[in-house]
Amino acid sequence: MPTLFKIMLALALCGSSAGASASPEQPASGAEYLTLAETQNTDAGQKIEVTEFFAYYCPHCASFEPVLAEWVKKNSDKIVFKRVHLGHTPAVVPQQRLYYTLESMGIAPQYHPKVFTAMHEQRQRFGNDEQVFDWAAGAGIERAAFTTAYRSFGIQAKLGRANAMVAAYKVQDWPKIAIAGRYLTSPTQASVAAADATEAQQHQMALQVMDHLVAKAAAEKK
Repeated sequence: MPTLFKIMLALALCGSSAGASASPEQPASGAEYLTLAETQNTDAGQKIEVTEFFAYYCPHCASFEPVLAEWVKKNSDKIVFKRVHLGHTPAVVPQQRLYYTLESMGIAPQYHPKVFTAMHEQRQRFGNDEQVFDWAAGAGIERAAFTTAYRSFGIQAKLGRANAMVAAYKVQDWPKIAIAGRYLTSPTQASVAAADATEAQQHQMALQVMDHLVAKAAAEKK
């Protein structure tokens, strides 16, 4: 019995040690982030491409947005930042089309946060095209120009590319951050070893992992 106890104790200590070795400060593939089996093409030159997969209706995406925006601003000299709005169900497509219309019109930086506010604070529902058009006009965007862009072939092509990227990156939950076309993390993933972390703490852990992966990807470019 003493020998069995020693073996069990040793196994417990090994498990504890392994768990301690992974953290947002020293993240590990398979724990705080995932490594894609096949690296995706990126177009960021000497900088590192960082892509957020998100959806407007998602409350976790909404709460992560201001934290992420500040991180992007802070790292603008190192990264090229992109967003991909998911379109996984027909009900979400008007929101997806809304984002890409704002992007194509060059007004996403101004209006992107306002869409989150409209959905999660003002309880607006962008469930169809007319609701989107009404919001855009109410937000000060010229309705006819917005509607034309929204219904254009160019926006339809953007939706196709977005859906293809979601499939290629195997995104199944969001918000999800892809770095250098190879690494994936998220607030939930980054805090995998901290089950009792608050959402705010999860955000900070995600930023730590993202810092690590940007540095890792930059080193791999050399």
